[in-house]
Amino acid sequence: MPTTRRTTLKALGTTGVGAAVAGCQAGSSVDQATERERQESETQPTKPTAERVAADPTDVPEPIDRDEPKHHEITLTVEEVRAEVEQGVVYDYMTFDGQIPGPMIRVRQGDTISFTLENAPESVMPHNVDMHAIYGTGGGAEATHVTPGESAAERFTATYPGAFIYHCAVPNMDYHISSGMFGMILVEPKEGLPEVDREFYFGQHELYTDKPAGEKGHHKLDMEAMKAEDPTYVLLNGEQYAITPKKYGAVQAERDETVRVYMVCGGPNLNSNFHPIGNVWTEAYRDGGLASSPEEYLQTVNVPPGSCMVGTMDLPVPETIKLVDHALTRVARKGMMGVVAVDGEPNEEVFDPDPNA
Repeated sequence: MPTTRRTTLKALGTTGVGAAVAGCQAGSSVDQATERERQESETQPTKPTAERVAADPTDVPEPIDRDEPKHHEITLTVEEVRAEVEQGVVYDYMTFDGQIPGPMIRVRQGDTISFTLENAPESVMPHNVDMHAIYGTGGGAEATHVTPGESAAERFTATYPGAFIYHCAVPNMDYHISSGMFGMILVEPKEGLPEVDREFYFGQHELYTDKPAGEKGHHKLDMEAMKAEDPTYVLLNGEQYAITPKKYGAVQAERDETVRVYMVCGGPNLNSNFHPIGNVWTEAYRDGGLASSPEEYLQTVNVPPGSCMVGTMDLPVPETIKLVDHALTRVARKGMMGVVAVDGEPNEEVFDPDPNA
């Protein structure tokens, strides 16, 4: 096969990924490459280039209502953007389509997908995609390796059902995933999912920066903190307390509705102890395992990095539900929380906040 810039970069990327995952002697070279990437990101302007990276939790594809397989044409674009983690704190994110988590992809078991990954010309780094819903080398990572300005395509069949993460898997995968390069592909079972009134989509990950949380200015990657798995921020949808009334607003629901939450944990290192304060997961599919029967009435679901969960909540009373990682320092100190605001008339048979009134 003729040697080209693309085939050379793909070969280097594959070798680096294998060595990094296996924990072999390539660690120092991966660290050096990470530092080069971090320095290259400094060539961008110092002011934010994007107003927001937090994905809208209500932007969920419609449930599938068909009995036959379908072919999909799906494209994701890598966008490296500079945005605020919190007011006055700026970080260089890496994203799919400019949001964290990346867009939710929804297909049915048996569907075929023609998938294209585009890397924006303005990018400074190579990227790819490993989809846990794919049978194939690296979950398609090798086939989708793209340098700035390039695109690559693959075709696959969604053979097995479940909620699966997709993420960047270049040699410095921890840096890229931490910076926002992850999302969910939902493969619905052939029989579909039970009907609910609303669906929401969230993603958790960590940032490792060279300044303390809240210190104003441009925060860069702190590689030593990342090695020590000691993050500055633990975030839901990419920004500190993004889906709360203080930022972009809580998501809305009504009393007596049923909502389904899709959650992907990008990590790259920390498990999420996902809990709805004031509620419970009426049904929960651990690790996105939709082929199994759900567990019922779980208070907290462990979501490992590189995995997903699907959970439903019943809403018998009006309330404010806080979605948190129950490792609560991450909530109080590091930015990890979202809010579901449930409106409606009181239901004192279920909960009476003032029985002596």
